[in-house]
Parts: sequence; structure tokens; C-alpha cells
Amino acid sequence: MPDRRAALRTGAGLAAAGAFTAACSPGTGTVRRPLPPSGTAPPSATAPAPQPRAYPQQPAQIEHGPRDRPRVALTFHGQGDPRFANSILGTAEKANAKITVLAVGTWLDEHPEMARRILRGGHDLGNHTLHHLGINTMSEADAFAEIQGCADRLRRLTGSIGTWFRPSRAPRAAPLVERLARLAGYPHVLSYDVDSLDYTSPGASAVTRKVVDEARNGSVVSLHFGYPDTVTAFPDLLHELDRRGLTAVTTTELLS
Repeated sequence: MPDRRAALRTGAGLAAAGAFTAACSPGTGTVRRPLPPSGTAPPSATAPAPQPRAYPQQPAQIEHGPRDRPRVALTFHGQGDPRFANSILGTAEKANAKITVLAVGTWLDEHPEMARRILRGGHDLGNHTLHHLGINTMSEADAFAEIQGCADRLRRLTGSIGTWFRPSRAPRAAPLVERLARLAGYPHVLSYDVDSLDYTSPGASAVTRKVVDEARNGSVVSLHFGYPDTVTAFPDLLHELDRRGLTAVTTTELLS
């Protein structure tokens, strides 16, 4: 186990070297690249991307998976410096762990290569709205445009609207947003039962401690790509979950 922990630390350090001095805000120093024309196959696509599916035993808004299996889903808000994202993805893959990424549509505009990078690693990819605004307070038309706008980008980049939808700036979707998500093609809204609070920048050890203290069989954990504390914490977080016998899997695997 110590050798594995050291390998995780080394991998994360190398992947994130120099990233912590860069701003996390999306769009800084980036060039907006056009999406592929609608209806054309993504040039890097090698296999069809997974589609959303219904889980008859699960509620419309899923907060956690079955409590009788020692598995957890680590779900990430997909936005921010792509070097942070690549570091977390690489660390997960070295540990044979899988994650779920809920991507913001404008982040995909700026970094379209990230969609296929996530799928190539065997991770889940989903929809976290187009602009990451307070979707529960929007009008029906504006809320649907936020969901559909991100779905369109995912479809053009991967051939799928993504396996999951999570509302922006809210742990749960309002009834209207839940209905609009179904209309857009998502049978479920993905919520969570463990909030890492990593977006408050509490320090890497605090991120690890909060997740490890609260996660249990079937938990869905909320994390973010765009914060250095999360990158630093991730190797220890995976190690501590493994030490407790909890395996990090995609949300699809958690519910299957």
C-alpha cells in the first residue's frame, strides 16, 4: 500500500507541476474553437459514447446508489484549467479508479478535446448546463436552453448528450428543471449525498477528511476540477477510500 500511495503522489505532482500558478477561471488564456458541424461524426471518436439510461429502481433525483456494495461515485464539476482536470484524470487512472465528470458547456467550447479525453479513460461524462448559472431560478425557456445547449455540445463532440444531468448552482433540481431535464433526454437528475466543499478552498487535508468521514457504501461525492486543493488531495483521497474498502467507480457502475 505505501508503494501505491507514493506512486499516486508522484503522478499527481508531475501532472500538476506548474498548474497551481495558473488561474482556474475558465477562458483565461484560451482560444474559443468552433464546434464540429451538427450531424458530423467527431473526428476523434473511436466508439459510440454511452447514452442516458433509466434506472427503474432509482428516484427521479439520485442522491446515492445501493448501500449494500462498497463502491462510491466521485463526481466532478467540469470547468477550470484543463491541466487540473488532466492531473485528476491521470491520478484516477493510475489507481484503477473511475470518476464522473459533469461538464459545463462553455468549458467544452474552450477545451473540446476534454470530452473525448474523459471518455477514453473509461469515465462517465455528463451535462452541467451551458453557462453554470442558477438554473432553478430561471424561466422555463432559459432553463431549457441551458440544459439543451450543453447537451448539443456533448452530442457534437461525442455522439451522445452524456449519461447524466446535474443542475448548476444547486444540489437538487427544482420540479420544473427536473421536468425539463427529462424532456431533453435525461431520465434522472444526478445529485449527491457528500459535498466535499472543495470550492471553498479549505486545504487539501480538509477536502480529504470531509469526504472520507462522510462517504459510505453507495455515496455520490461532489468535487470540482478547478481548485488546486482538490488536485493535491486526490491521491490521498483515493488511498484513504481504498484503505476503507471503498472502490471509486463511475455513477453508471454504481447503479448497475
